[in-house]
Amino acid sequence: MKFWDIEELVSDFARFYILVILYEGPTHGYNILRKFKVRVGRPISPGLLYPFLQRLEERGLLTYTVQPVGRKERKLYSLTDKGVSFCNQLFRRFSSLVSTAIEPSLETCANCGCKIYEGGYTEVIDGVEKAFCCIHCAEAYKRMLRHI
Repeated sequence: MKFWDIEELVSDFARFYILVILYEGPTHGYNILRKFKVRVGRPISPGLLYPFLQRLEERGLLTYTVQPVGRKERKLYSLTDKGVSFCNQLFRRFSSLVSTAIEPSLETCANCGCKIYEGGYTEVIDGVEKAFCCIHCAEAYKRMLRHI
């Protein structure tokens, strides 16, 4: 067995992300498949999704109601209170891991010190490019320099 199995890693990520989608609120299986593909940029197999949903249900983390859709029925999946608690624990555990992973790529606003995850505003001041969270912080920084 290989130490690094990319397919296993992707399927584990898929399960994690399925939980994220379920955490957002009740949804049906097709919608989970659609949201996953749109947000992650690659599809997941119903063969991965539905057995995972069944395992969550067996463990008391998920429940469903049946809704009529024309002549068919659709299952609307919802996390139970136990499932929400499980997700909260899981997300807390992974938030520090994700923070550690993305921290080196974050800029810090030269004025207020907040972390800039995406976007931001840059300006060259005294020949040095500075990063700011917004144009207002850049203006405040320049006002501060004028008063020094």
